[in-house]
Amino acid sequence: MSAATLLAVLKQHPFVEAFRPEHIERLRAMAREVSFVPDQLIFREGDDTHDFYLIASGRIALEMQEPDHVLRVQTLGAGDELGWSSMLMGRGKYFQARALEATDALVFDGVALLEACRADTDFGFAFMYRMLGVVSERLQATRLQLHDMHSPKARRAGT
Repeated sequence: MSAATLLAVLKQHPFVEAFRPEHIERLRAMAREVSFVPDQLIFREGDDTHDFYLIASGRIALEMQEPDHVLRVQTLGAGDELGWSSMLMGRGKYFQARALEATDALVFDGVALLEACRADTDFGFAFMYRMLGVVSERLQATRLQLHDMHSPKARRAGT
């Protein structure tokens, strides 16, 4: 993918909506294109990977592996982000991610992103502020999933 095409894809992604042009260009310089095939495991819970993704097309399931089943926490699609925990070096992933269909994304190295945030605090603030929104969305999705599983109505409906 050419630099101009990467920039065009990046500019269309909601994650960078409030970013200044120079911040988008900084991200473009770090971006690589990646594709996943249906049912491809992108990472497992606990993996110490440093990749952060902006999904351009397709769908990805965020899952928790339980002893007897897999619990889907959230389904992500075009315009969503994946791998926010890449910014927490050495902590590992909190979920498992699996492609549900052919998926294209832009991928960024978390170490390089952290270095860019430290080097340019305006960029760092914009990036981390947006990342906080992503973490908040994941927390809400997990909370709603737990509520659905444990609410009295859900138990009655399943019996």
